[in-house]
Amino acid sequence: MTVITRLDDQLALPEDEAILLESVRQFAREQVAPRAAHHDETGEFPWENIKGINALGLNAMFVPEAYGGAGLSYLSYLACVKEISAACASTGIIWATNFHAIKPVIDFGSEEQKHRFLPAIAEGALAALVITEPDAGSDATGMRTKFTPDGDDIIVTGSKTFITNGDVADFHVVFGKWSETEDPKAAISCLVLEKGTPGLRVERLEDKMGHRASSTATLSFDDCRVPKANLLRGPGEGLKLLLASLNKSRPSVGAHALGIARAAFEEATGYINGRKQSGRKIIEFQGIQFLLADLAAELAMCEAWLMHVGRLVDAGHNDIGVEASILKMRATDLAMRMSTEAVQLHGGYGYVKEYKVERLMRDAKITQIWEGTNQIHRQLIGRSFIER
Repeated sequence: MTVITRLDDQLALPEDEAILLESVRQFAREQVAPRAAHHDETGEFPWENIKGINALGLNAMFVPEAYGGAGLSYLSYLACVKEISAACASTGIIWATNFHAIKPVIDFGSEEQKHRFLPAIAEGALAALVITEPDAGSDATGMRTKFTPDGDDIIVTGSKTFITNGDVADFHVVFGKWSETEDPKAAISCLVLEKGTPGLRVERLEDKMGHRASSTATLSFDDCRVPKANLLRGPGEGLKLLLASLNKSRPSVGAHALGIARAAFEEATGYINGRKQSGRKIIEFQGIQFLLADLAAELAMCEAWLMHVGRLVDAGHNDIGVEASILKMRATDLAMRMSTEAVQLHGGYGYVKEYKVERLMRDAKITQIWEGTNQIHRQLIGRSFIER
């Protein structure tokens, strides 16, 4: 057992959560990982993996018991994200997006909304978090999608891009601006738009560098008529909801990135323990050992910080924006560095699709970009130390 594998023992989850996590590890290792290369090559949505996730009841773990879920800890959820992402990053982000998207309903929805939407999620429905627009990425306040009240309905017009699960989601949690409010921040509102709503169109699916089996859609809303009963938060409250949602989704992205990083580290150390150059194992060269020391230390510290953030959330702390940004920034930078070094340690074989590290390197890059670019997170972290 190494210092890296011992990290898993430090989770100290309750017995029922530890048993579930072990089931997830087995599922990821035996079913998800063997299919990952095929899904990457073909770009096919991994429906069989989603069926397996639903068979384990994983959506239920983040839905409260009152609405058909199990209400397990946030830390155990993060651990499951990491395990699934290590096996297949595409499958990991598809499932994690369910949490990202439905958390606003859990935290801010009315009782009627929770009873209407959450049981379906617990049973395996898919959800999409719909924020980004062609001209509004990290600065979400620049969004132009419009919500116009019309009697008992809201008319949604506009477009969104880079929407994970956008073409397959049963529920779209959409952010837009209230037409009656001029202030760009105060106007931000949020509603649930259900699959099959007239006027909702998938304009295209992106052909991506990585995460090729996870669908990324551009959506258009052509006078979509949504009941006012689906409005989660209206003008004056939507921005608060948006920021609170990102504080919970960014640690999840950190867990996703650490799954990629852990997989790359294990692939690299396994390879250089078996590969020889000049009559010696590659791992026996001092320069390689120094590199491993740096990578292992960074991985250990990032995983420990992941546990710290997870426990903060489980303890009821809501003001974790800076902690979430630190985790997202460092974990995703590590995923990119770790996968790049893993390719290098494989030599020419690392550049060949037959070896997993080639895919891990492509999958790692987007983690530095989505949920706020790492440049934005450095700004958020640095700004937090300005004395008010």
